[in-house]
Amino acid sequence: MNENLPPCPKCSCEYTYEMNALVVCPECGHEWVPAEEGAGGSADAGEQVVKDAVGNVLSDGDTVTVVKALKVKGSPSGIKAGTKVRNIRLIDGVDGHDIDCKIDGFGAMQLKSSVVKKA
Repeated sequence: MNENLPPCPKCSCEYTYEMNALVVCPECGHEWVPAEEGAGGSADAGEQVVKDAVGNVLSDGDTVTVVKALKVKGSPSGIKAGTKVRNIRLIDGVDGHDIDCKIDGFGAMQLKSSVVKKA
């Protein structure tokens, strides 16, 4: 097990493990985000952290690359894997769409951070 992981806040189990962005307790099943437990938790609570498909933290103005082909409603062709998207804006969107951007040839649209990687 990893020594850097905190013990479970509910049952104090020391055998916690990471699952994506969460820390999980195998004994009681409690799941939590470790950043909430830190001393600076109140300062970071209003600010969301958006990560790309490989775990890099994204910020406004970044350039990202689409990692898989995407279908676009109303368009005969979709967005190909490898398409670069410049100057993204992070938003609190609907259904996990947390990136607002303009793509050449398609215009303004929203993307999920799970289908892009930081360039």
